Amino acid sequence: MVPLSHAAAFAVASLIIIVIPGPNVLFAIGRALTLGRRSAVLSVAGAVAGSFVPLVAVSVGLGAVLMASATLFLIVKVVGAAYLIYLGIATIRQRKELAAALRSDAPGIGGSRVLRQGFIVGATNPKTIVFFGAVLPQFAVPADGALPAQMLILGAIFLTIQALSDGCWALLAATARSWFVRSPRRLETVGSTGGLMIIGVGAGMALTGTT
Repeated sequence: MVPLSHAAAFAVASLIIIVIPGPNVLFAIGRALTLGRRSAVLSVAGAVAGSFVPLVAVSVGLGAVLMASATLFLIVKVVGAAYLIYLGIATIRQRKELAAALRSDAPGIGGSRVLRQGFIVGATNPKTIVFFGAVLPQFAVPADGALPAQMLILGAIFLTIQALSDGCWALLAATARSWFVRSPRRLETVGSTGGLMIIGVGAGMALTGTT
């Protein structure tokens, strides 16, 4: 069992990392601006579920291998960055279709697809991978045994904070989106802004790996 003091310290460290917008947050904001509140929330849910992948990897020991292998980490980083850039470009190309999307919350994009996109972003987020691989193990107590279980408990704390924080960001962005809806001239701006934001996140991931 994780000592309460360790769990509290880990929660504080997690909060500091999570509240700083990274790929998951900026992706959700981009989706909020482009597709609306429902899709933004689904994107957050998908990203949180995706974040469970590196958590499990670290818990079973694969995280240490990933952190030790520059090649494997680079592959994960590039895949995630390329996927974000692809989604950003697709969003910009579809900006002329936003009139219908803004009225009905993007009927052409199903909830399962939005969830899947968010999942991929969350699973390949270098910021999360680095945090789980390098920081999370420091809060486990080997003397108490059951390290995988301890890491999963700590990870659950992280994912809970992530869901709350990212959800707030997404809802705030979705609220701001209503301002764009008031004028037809702003519709394409919504798509361009959301798409450029997603592309920027992907480029940042590719260049730094820790954005």
